[in-house]
Amino acid sequence: MHLPPALRRRAAAGLLALAAGLLPPGEAAAQRSVAAPIYQPNLDAMIEGAEDWLARLEEQGWFLRGQATIISQSKPWIRSLYEGQNSITPKASSRNTESLDLVVGRRLWQNAEFVAVPTVTRGYGFSNSLGVAGFPNGEAFRLGTTDPVVWLSRAFIRQTIDISYDAQGTDPDPMRFTGPLATERITITTGKISAWDFFDDNRYAHDARTQFMSWGLVATGAFDFVADARGFTEGAVLEWENGTYALRGGVFRVAKDANSLALDTRYLKGLQYLLQGERAWFLGSQPGMLRVLGGVSHVRSSRWNDLTTAVLAGLPYDNYKRSYRSKYMVALNAEQQLNTTFGVFARLGWNNGREQNWMFTEMDWSVSAGVSANGLRWGRPGDTLAMGFNLGGISAAHQRFLEAGGIGFITGDGALNYAPEMVLESYYDMRLAPGLFAALGWQLVKNPAYNRDRGPVPVVAFRLHAAF
Repeated sequence: MHLPPALRRRAAAGLLALAAGLLPPGEAAAQRSVAAPIYQPNLDAMIEGAEDWLARLEEQGWFLRGQATIISQSKPWIRSLYEGQNSITPKASSRNTESLDLVVGRRLWQNAEFVAVPTVTRGYGFSNSLGVAGFPNGEAFRLGTTDPVVWLSRAFIRQTIDISYDAQGTDPDPMRFTGPLATERITITTGKISAWDFFDDNRYAHDARTQFMSWGLVATGAFDFVADARGFTEGAVLEWENGTYALRGGVFRVAKDANSLALDTRYLKGLQYLLQGERAWFLGSQPGMLRVLGGVSHVRSSRWNDLTTAVLAGLPYDNYKRSYRSKYMVALNAEQQLNTTFGVFARLGWNNGREQNWMFTEMDWSVSAGVSANGLRWGRPGDTLAMGFNLGGISAAHQRFLEAGGIGFITGDGALNYAPEMVLESYYDMRLAPGLFAALGWQLVKNPAYNRDRGPVPVVAFRLHAAF
């Protein structure tokens, strides 16, 4: 679809204005956001001539990128035998989220750069983003507002150390200068960041702004990724890569309380450690990748069994028997391009399930997979059609807590008829113009929050996304 330049400029301006907060305000804001990577490659610009201007800016030691995304979702009335404090509402409802990021980078010295990302957000998910572990909107804010809020989502320094003496290395991350990069290199990043900028990447399922929107397809659901209530943290990441293999490790500050905006001030105790190994290959001429991720969260939490005891005794349990405990997690993540059109992906996730889930979502094991196809075969190579699923469950101790009427930070219907939660999702993303995309999506959530007595929840979505 080709739009005239004047119409393209008007569409871009309109989208940015909407993301800046001109949509009608809604009800009380939700309580947490999933930190979305800024993955739109800087391949084209919405305004003619902007590519040359951005290239000249990089020559002068600066770069400027940005994105704006609007997601609107609706669901009908759903079956609900009962509901609790954290239940998704049974009533028919529609909700929207808006985000705007401006990525500003400055070269400091050779292979070093400072990056800051001012962000504007507003919006909320169904029922304040509660009641579904694999929530339908990866842009749903658990600390959103009815009015636009400006804040700094990222601010970090990155140093790249060349090991090989070439300039053939690539990195699609728009939060860095375009190159040249050595194929074999070490990268050190420190500051305010998102763990998802470095870990659990997948070319087909990792960005709610351009791909699947469900939390369980954006990342490994059973991996309790470090984050504050907006989805970000402070820490340091060390990476080595040579084009075939990669090893990435990081240490990050954790949230002070479950789903809290404040980070733990006990710097040597409240930490999460991540280590990821990667192996890239070619199956014939088609690229593939396997990632193995391990993590340990050391947070001041409680065990599910202790919390269940408190609930049954009628005791307050928000801070019941809290102490620093270690939660162990592992994830397997694979992707494979099959031909010039189709690609497939899969993730497996697990955590030990004894302690509270703390920062991402309440899921103790997860399996997800899907297929993605570009529109090359029907003459629209910039379009994407994809389908996927996530199946997630919780440990026996976690089940007993919810059955007793306990409330987590995502789930809690007041009772539980347990079954694994299943999320099916499909979407079609259409390229309207350079840097401008619109998508239609559909999801079906079976056993929301692991409860057979509620749902299923069908969700339809519309997404508008612009990037430069």
